[in-house]
Amino acid sequence: MDIETVRTFVAVADAGQFQEAAIDLRITQQAVSKRMANLERSLGVTLFVRTARGARLTLDGQAFLPHSRELLRVAERATASVRPGERALRVDVLNRRIAPAVALQNFYRAHPGAELDVVTLSDADAGTAIEAVRAGEIDATFRAVPLPARELPDGILVERALDDPLQLLAGPSHPLAAARSLTPADLTGHRVWIPGIRRGTEWAAYYDELTEAFDLRIDAIGPNFGTEALLDAIVDSADLATLVGAGDRYIWPATHDLRRIPIHGPTPVYPHSFVRRADNPHPTLTALRRHLAAARPPTAAEVWAPSWASLRA
Repeated sequence: MDIETVRTFVAVADAGQFQEAAIDLRITQQAVSKRMANLERSLGVTLFVRTARGARLTLDGQAFLPHSRELLRVAERATASVRPGERALRVDVLNRRIAPAVALQNFYRAHPGAELDVVTLSDADAGTAIEAVRAGEIDATFRAVPLPARELPDGILVERALDDPLQLLAGPSHPLAAARSLTPADLTGHRVWIPGIRRGTEWAAYYDELTEAFDLRIDAIGPNFGTEALLDAIVDSADLATLVGAGDRYIWPATHDLRRIPIHGPTPVYPHSFVRRADNPHPTLTALRRHLAAARPPTAAEVWAPSWASLRA
């Protein structure tokens, strides 16, 4: 059933005249008459009694009217669900516990009326997430982007949004557990376990450069059973540790007594970029970008980032 025909039926019912409905809809009276004739033919009933004073609903027309109004309401809700400014802003984060997700939560606290839909394309690398932005499936994504600008799809903008300093996360029996801070050189020779690194992803590109720069031993062996399993393994190990972002939010039992140890001299940072379409008019997108720019902390004096991150500085 054509929605414009239903809209015309409701307009005639409300106006009581074909001519007045035509004026309201900004179409000709002939077009109104043709739509109503086609609708009555398709339904097999008479909806209006035509009189010299206008159009009066028949019993069938009266029965059809409330359902027609509901059809129009449903159609409007469907349209609003994908219309920028009337639907929630859809933003992708790789994990709900990492720094970008925390940044989105802080944005919502500062803008409690904002319509925000946080999604997680957890198995997607940067290329897949960027394609989802290009296709309009999401409005934006937080990703490390190792691609040069010339390899990005047309109309895609990438802005360096959040540099998250790395910390060593270790259990109480680890040799470095008592340190107040560490240098990257202090990690040389220690086993840093980050399971589930997939070749070809942006996080694999990051750790490849990190290990080469500081002669680190990053172990990616084994499946990724999730954060809880990783933390359980670390707490019971005297030689196993992992890397987390300073802005990441992880929770563990107090009995784990895990230690988050800052790394300085230099401070390795994971460069989260904000990826969006240049032509996206969603008003909340503009507010979010302004919030991210205002909330971005000053860059530390001595920072290490992968070579490709400088393209987004």
